[in-house]
Amino acid sequence: MQAYVYKSLRKADTYVYLGARDDFARLPDPVRAQLGNLQFVLEVALTPDRKLAREDVAVVRENLVARGFHLQFPPTVEDPMTEDWGTDA
Repeated sequence: MQAYVYKSLRKADTYVYLGARDDFARLPDPVRAQLGNLQFVLEVALTPDRKLAREDVAVVRENLVARGFHLQFPPTVEDPMTEDWGTDA
């Protein structure tokens, strides 16, 4: 399965995978509005043994089949102050 990856020029570290190049009609209007302009960055073959840096290839493939697109959001940053330090204060 081929995927075409675009980055949002409005939302940092946010990417859209599409099953067909430039098939932006697949994106719901509210999503398109939030992402702003999209810039093509990569064409990739999503084979079952393919490794992606931040996504599970099986989930991306499933979303492409079911919805025609997959959104990749920036990784969340955990607040170190919420970590349990094991103190009995």
